[in-house]
Amino acid sequence: MSFRPHIASRSDVKEFTFRALFIGIILGLFFAVANAYLALKIGTTISASIPAAIISMALMKTFFRSGTILENNIVQTVATVGEALAGGIVFTIPALILLGEDPTMGRVFLLSVLGGILGILFMIPMRRYIIVEEHKQFPFPEGTACAEILKAGEKTRRTSIMALWGIFSGIVYKLCTSAFFLWKEIPIWTFNFFRGTIFAIDATPALLGVGYIIGPRVASLMFAGGALAWWVFIPLIKTFGLGNVIVYPATIAIENMNSAEIWSTYIRYIGAGTIAVGGIAGLVRILPLLNKTFRASFKELLNFRQKEPMRTDRDISLTWLILGSLAVILTLWLFPGMPMNFVTIILLVILSFIFVGVTCMTVGIIGTTSNPVSGMTITTLLLTCIIFVLLGWTERIYLISAITMGAVACTAIAMAGTTAQDLKAGFLLGATPKSQQIAEIIGVFVPSLCLGYTIYLLNSAYHIGSVAMPAPQATLLSMIAKGVISGDLPYGLVGLGVIAGITMLILRVPVLPFAIGLYLPLSLSVGIVLGGLVRAFVNARASSDVAQEKGILFSSGLVGGDACTGVVIAMLTILGILPTDSEAQLPQWATLVAYFLLAAFLGIMTLKREKRA
Repeated sequence: MSFRPHIASRSDVKEFTFRALFIGIILGLFFAVANAYLALKIGTTISASIPAAIISMALMKTFFRSGTILENNIVQTVATVGEALAGGIVFTIPALILLGEDPTMGRVFLLSVLGGILGILFMIPMRRYIIVEEHKQFPFPEGTACAEILKAGEKTRRTSIMALWGIFSGIVYKLCTSAFFLWKEIPIWTFNFFRGTIFAIDATPALLGVGYIIGPRVASLMFAGGALAWWVFIPLIKTFGLGNVIVYPATIAIENMNSAEIWSTYIRYIGAGTIAVGGIAGLVRILPLLNKTFRASFKELLNFRQKEPMRTDRDISLTWLILGSLAVILTLWLFPGMPMNFVTIILLVILSFIFVGVTCMTVGIIGTTSNPVSGMTITTLLLTCIIFVLLGWTERIYLISAITMGAVACTAIAMAGTTAQDLKAGFLLGATPKSQQIAEIIGVFVPSLCLGYTIYLLNSAYHIGSVAMPAPQATLLSMIAKGVISGDLPYGLVGLGVIAGITMLILRVPVLPFAIGLYLPLSLSVGIVLGGLVRAFVNARASSDVAQEKGILFSSGLVGGDACTGVVIAMLTILGILPTDSEAQLPQWATLVAYFLLAAFLGIMTLKREKRA
């Protein structure tokens, strides 16, 4: 192979330094909180690598007047750990809360750390095949983009200001809605002439930023799914429902249910079936690559090389990989109070290793943001629950065991996908893989410590599972696990969702975005689609890389500013300093005006031309 990295393997360049590690941990904490809020709100996370890379270069130049490209790469590598851990933990741990099994902060910390380290270690033997040998087959969009941005560091200081503008805008807007109560955050209009159908918009900066980041196509598909659920399915259920007859899984008659109750009781199960189809379809598409990858990985594990590899080809040694993996597994099995037996641990190891390989190839093709981590977790949980039922293990302890195992597996899968993107950026830049791997392991601890507190704060303030904080993945996992083990899953509704998903596949429509829109409250999809429309407008007016970078940075700042302010407000609410809710001072239409002005500001700032010196 003749590939030449940006920094030659023989070059001695500063890389693994304390300042890089410190900045990376601080940014990792920021993105962990932001993505935890986002995952509980809409069931998705945003990639941290590109914003972290740009912010890193600005900080290095501002405070240290220096900083090598490999140091900046270490910063973004550590920062992305927070994003991955948030996805893995927040997609799963709230499921335990919804089932009435509140894990302690210590247990959340332990599951997060062990799952994160397991994902990093399992990725190591796959690196040489997926990233090095198949360099051209797997582009790794975020990793490649991050490497290019780091190489073009001379323009960073000006564009990085956009992230600060986004953070400031997100903070101010969130304070206006949730601290000063100037206007309502989620206005709702009910159309009584159309069977009480509602129109609602969750007008928060985070959703506007997410809509811009994912783009108009994905945002529109999410909106289409939401429109089908709330403007077609729910009116049909109200119109043709069985009057005063109680239809399982409801406990009251359809005629006595409002739109939100019908969504919660029936539509979410339909959405669950559609999401399952989307996740499984994503896995099936890359099955031909699995055999080659796992064969190469096992060969790598058994290959004890005698000579010292080049700096750019140096991984954590095989000895530490095996010892570390065994330590994680034994801790999960033997730690006091951990609800997992030996069979569960074996399933965890096998399924996690398989899906680590799957996720590494998936993110190599479609990127981290579009990676169906939840689909892989659902598949893992389904297989585990089915095996438990076949073994006759249907007591509550096995339900909790399955969800706990899913938390570790989901964290490992999410971490492996993020690690793969980081190692791809490092491969292009000429970084030392071992340094990146060690940095990520160190970076696991601080975000893991804060995630449990973030989840409990948001649950106390907004109640996980409510319309304000629906926690879609966690709710879905709790429903599936409980339904399969107890035998009470409403298979008819899930089957309708499966049919809808298959129909989308036949029509060649991306299933997961549509399914998530079907599953989420309509207000979230409406808030997101406006961000997508702003992105479409910007794309039509400016196609330069600088404009796109500025838009992504401003949007990332909106997400981070909104999320971190939301966590602070939740803390103040719990302490009694702020009320849980209050009547807005302005009418509902004022929310639309404020949200459209924020969207316009995003577009203006993105399209604004830089003054040339």
